[in-house]
Amino acid sequence: MEWNSAHPLKADASFDGGDLDCGNGLLILIRKHLGPLEPGQVLEILSTDATVEEDLPAWSRLTGNEIISKTKNNSHRSYLVRKGKRPASIKVPADDQMHSVQNTTAFARSPVLKPIDHALPPFTVTGIGSWPRPRWMLKAIHDRLENRISDDELQSCANDAVRLVVQAQDRAGVDLITDGEQRRDSYASFVGSRLANCQLIPISDLLPYVDDPDKFAEELKALDVQGSEIHHPAVLGPISRDKPLVLHELQYIQSITHKPCKVAIPGPYLLTRTLWLECLSEKIYQTREELASAIIKILREEIRDLISSGATIIQLDEPVLTEVVFGRPAKQRSFMCGALGETMKATHDELAFASEILARTLEGFPREKLALHICRGNWSRDESVALAGDYRPLMPLLEKLPVKILFLELCTPRAGEMEVLASLPDSFHLGLGMVNPKSGMIESVGDIVQKATKAANLFGPGRILLNPDCGFATFADSPLAPSEIAEAKMYALAQAARILRQNFNLT
Repeated sequence: MEWNSAHPLKADASFDGGDLDCGNGLLILIRKHLGPLEPGQVLEILSTDATVEEDLPAWSRLTGNEIISKTKNNSHRSYLVRKGKRPASIKVPADDQMHSVQNTTAFARSPVLKPIDHALPPFTVTGIGSWPRPRWMLKAIHDRLENRISDDELQSCANDAVRLVVQAQDRAGVDLITDGEQRRDSYASFVGSRLANCQLIPISDLLPYVDDPDKFAEELKALDVQGSEIHHPAVLGPISRDKPLVLHELQYIQSITHKPCKVAIPGPYLLTRTLWLECLSEKIYQTREELASAIIKILREEIRDLISSGATIIQLDEPVLTEVVFGRPAKQRSFMCGALGETMKATHDELAFASEILARTLEGFPREKLALHICRGNWSRDESVALAGDYRPLMPLLEKLPVKILFLELCTPRAGEMEVLASLPDSFHLGLGMVNPKSGMIESVGDIVQKATKAANLFGPGRILLNPDCGFATFADSPLAPSEIAEAKMYALAQAARILRQNFNLT
């Protein structure tokens, strides 16, 4: 594109990026100012950095925006960028939960219910966390990401989505309820909207921070990752918990069900990996260890409040642990549910680091309230892009964890055989994946009973919980199944649990 003497039209908004380049924060500012604009509106970007002229076109191509004009006056440059349209259809299977945003107040608010403190039944059935979002909930999430609606409006909309998820779990016969993570754009990156000095940025905006942006863009494509739709948190200053991460999720679900409630939060190793991005994090924290200490403080505050509020189970998600042991030595790139940050140490040292910060995070909390979830990647239905390998390399870490329950992927052959877990101390309960969220096939009750019976004979029936391998919609825009499939799979688990309790005389 040639330089113009003047722009052909007036911009709808303008900001001055000064001498920032695309890899040093300019793209974050562009996204901040571009977000509130309607598709088709125009943003003017003022800059004195010469490299922006080369980098901005590549960013535009990746994000679906369009540079329509540029002018230059000595070192002062001005670019007009037209905001592109979002895809015409969001990647979500059709289901019976489609409501318009105008109908989000259709459900009457029920009085707050007092949670009942009781033990979980044998062969407890529970989801891992996420549930497919209705279309109107997806729209609300995007509107909030682009600052079109307030957080209060998002939470109000999400309350109604959570009601639908709870109703579906009740119909299926689920014992331990989750809220389906309806308020989150993904299971982990949502912290970018909850932490002070942290911001959610589309992954495509972060490509300048990787060594080879073009290669990485191709890898994301090969891994079935939509970089413009999936967001990643970026640390812009010292982080702190100026508002709860998930406490509000727990408190709302407790207000609409008498059943025990589980809430999932990203673990300290996952967050340290996710939030540590070179050229950003290292300017705020000198080392990953410093960042980890800040994360541990935040998570301990959150866990303390969750326990005080009566959470039955607090599940820490640490799927990226499998990338440490299965992503090497072949150096296989794994998206690992949004953790773009690179590992920094040898495998043994990295696992020691993860073990240490997990122990520091959980120290002193009641073990019976705590759980850990591990899988091998849950962003695509294409099994070939996820990691593979049994739990053997992780056993030294797992055996020392101060948690009661391990929620583990086991339905897919990629996870290996359950016998590998036999050396775990009897103090652990095992939530074993018995249905595959990546598959549209509904597992038969008989097959679930057969596999769970094998597990019960191996570990003891009182130690087994039944769950999917992972969530049904780890990323809001890329659900792995429609809601009716998710409900049918949970119903199959509940029916299997009923039979298992009878077979083992545990009714």
